[in-house]
Amino acid sequence: MRKTPFKILYPGIGIKRWLTLSLLGIVVVIFGSVFISAPYGFVKIFGFIWIVCGMILIVIGIGKMIVSLLTSLLPKGERDLVDVLYTRRYLERGPKIVTIGGGHGLSHLIFGLKEYTSNITAVVTVADSGGSSGKLREEFNIVAPGDIRNCLVALADAPALMGKLFQYRFDQDSVLKGHNFGNLFLTAMYQITDGDFEKAVQETSTVLAIRGKVVPSTVSNIHLIAEYEDGTKTKGEAKIPNPKSRIKRLLLTDKDAYPTKDSISAIEEADVIIMGPGSLYTSIIPNLIINGMSEAIAKSTALKIYVCNVMTQPGETDNFKASDHVKAIEEHSNRDVIEVCLLNNVDPPPDALSRYSAEKSYPVMCDVDKIQEMGYKVVAVDLLSVADYVRHDSQKLNKAIIDLIESNRVIKR
Repeated sequence: MRKTPFKILYPGIGIKRWLTLSLLGIVVVIFGSVFISAPYGFVKIFGFIWIVCGMILIVIGIGKMIVSLLTSLLPKGERDLVDVLYTRRYLERGPKIVTIGGGHGLSHLIFGLKEYTSNITAVVTVADSGGSSGKLREEFNIVAPGDIRNCLVALADAPALMGKLFQYRFDQDSVLKGHNFGNLFLTAMYQITDGDFEKAVQETSTVLAIRGKVVPSTVSNIHLIAEYEDGTKTKGEAKIPNPKSRIKRLLLTDKDAYPTKDSISAIEEADVIIMGPGSLYTSIIPNLIINGMSEAIAKSTALKIYVCNVMTQPGETDNFKASDHVKAIEEHSNRDVIEVCLLNNVDPPPDALSRYSAEKSYPVMCDVDKIQEMGYKVVAVDLLSVADYVRHDSQKLNKAIIDLIESNRVIKR
């Protein structure tokens, strides 16, 4: 179709009728102005009435034009004007929340929080070395895109089909088998932005019209190194789980890795910082051991919440109590990165436990007293969801976090 500056007046958009009404109102006001300058009193009254009627026509016409434009610009069936006003007015006044972590736990968390505030920044680990992310890292020397993808989809305001597209995994027996479309998209965007991964994430955020912001914790191509209590070491996030020996220390291959500027800026401006839920050694701590990250969190005046996992992870947190999770974070960072620990205090049903015990995974013991002795506040409530997996219930978790935020008087703007 030929480009024209008057496309907005094409039939079906619903603009012409209201533009015409506004123009008619202007004409009526002009005539009223002429009458009001007449020497006769009754004519002046008549002119005043015309001016008032003309102003009403102008206001109605402009208002209806704005509604028509917004309705035309929004995806059909996905939003209406009320949703737009809700997002712009209510959510933009919400507290500035920074979430730190990775994996499915982080994406589930922000998916719920985006209905509370649009001022969300997800700081995401990029140390994944397995699956599609691992293959793309080897081939294109790119930081892991998988957890970034999950968070982008979680915050997406685009039609649901776009989210499904970005999460689509190729299962056919081909060179693409095992890859997610979203990972490939981010890799392609990385290529066309001249190797600028932050820019690639920003551009992908625009495509998905996300509510909030997703930033990598670093753009250094880092891998994890786990040092175990028996003295052995393992390199690579996917190889870290080790049932034979407990993890003593987690390190990065690039000791000079620094946080992205966006992640530090978000932390400095945050009203609330949330770590977890997610794998302790492969989702949360990898962010904290980047140079300067823990220091920035410790200096922040934000309310700092740690969400502890509900189940232990074989080879990572075997026999860990909630206090062991907190202690591991302390040892790898700074005790001031946590203010409040949010714990689940409800046991899963026996049938669910039997499934997990076969994998040597058990509920994390909620040892409140021990954590309080360490100097932290504790909130222990029912956060459990038992379906295919034992995990945090998204609604319960978000309610608990919002209650914490509001009880600590984090004021909306």
